Amino acid sequence: MTDVSDPAEMPSPSLPTSIPSSAILPGATIGMVGGGQLGRMFAHAASSMGYRVLVLCQSDQEPAPQVAHGCVVADLRDQRSVESFARQCDVITLEFENIPADTIAWCSRFAPTYPSATVLATAQNRLLEKTTLGNAGLPVTPMMRVNDRESLAVAGRQLGWPLIVKTAISGYDGKGQHRIGSLDEADQVPWSDCEDWVAEQWINFDREVSVIVARTTDGVKQAFPVFENVHRNHILDVTTVPASLSQTVAQDSLRVAMVASDVLNVVGLLCVEFFVRGTAVMINEVAPRPHNSGHLTIEACETSQFEQHVRAICNLPLGSTSLRCGAAVMVNLLGDVWNQQETPPRWDRALQDPSVHLHLYGKESAKVGRKMGHLTITGSDVLSLQQRALDARKRLIELP
Repeated sequence: MTDVSDPAEMPSPSLPTSIPSSAILPGATIGMVGGGQLGRMFAHAASSMGYRVLVLCQSDQEPAPQVAHGCVVADLRDQRSVESFARQCDVITLEFENIPADTIAWCSRFAPTYPSATVLATAQNRLLEKTTLGNAGLPVTPMMRVNDRESLAVAGRQLGWPLIVKTAISGYDGKGQHRIGSLDEADQVPWSDCEDWVAEQWINFDREVSVIVARTTDGVKQAFPVFENVHRNHILDVTTVPASLSQTVAQDSLRVAMVASDVLNVVGLLCVEFFVRGTAVMINEVAPRPHNSGHLTIEACETSQFEQHVRAICNLPLGSTSLRCGAAVMVNLLGDVWNQQETPPRWDRALQDPSVHLHLYGKESAKVGRKMGHLTITGSDVLSLQQRALDARKRLIELP
């Protein structure tokens, strides 16, 4: 367990006297399974460090192939194509946990693959994920397995109403989730869509936060400062750092996230999302990959989450996660920004504030609720930065 004394100024790990013999050095080829925006930003970071990036995805028009050195276009369940891709790589990682675990298992026969198929399978199943973490003594939101009206009634009696009923597998950004206020609403759950469901206790939380931990193949760990998150329609809307937490709660969040990375044996990044209620923190979800809430690290931290991911899977010394500035704010840009007007957004309007940084993901079509990009702003005061970031986004949709 790693002790963290100051969550706002995370210490860097002591530098080793020599590079580990297992290090995968620049010039090597990193395989990225998945072609979305997380893979795109990873490819930017890896390329800047001198690595080649080969993407495996289902279309060369996805965001990551646009900036990678090469792309293998194939169905991720096509074993022959997956193995052909893996043979070209020195190390392999992924950008999204809804990738078939078999795909990662096939990759691991030809190159070190992180996270492992075992980690991926655990993260893909909410029951297994929370049971594993809870059995390790970590605080998780109270939950029960349900699959019909009768089992939901038992959960309601034990956990209380309302309940959040989620599919045990798949689902993200609120998909596959239902708020059930009483047993009378049980029929709102499409039970036949999934064999197992999870009923979670409704948490009347004060705030939501996340911690991103990097962990190398040698088990060396380093965490970023705690990020505070605000969601809208179950999709992350705004992230701020530093989080408005007491030092004790921040330290507890960091400690739990560090332990969770050991429990799951993650190599690479692990994002742990928490509910905070009073002085208590509870794990809501985890993701063994870079995370939307960590995008602001590109401008805000000495090392971005994407460079840190490269360092971790290549077993390089981890970078400093200290803030370069007093505070930073990120706001997501969804397809809604495009769909409120006939012409493309006026990006120059957002950039009227010289401290705003624009990131677009290169997606072909804008849809309501689809993540298309983000804005980040850095400075000294969280509240003023948050208002400036929201104002910059608002200017994108103002009519001429």
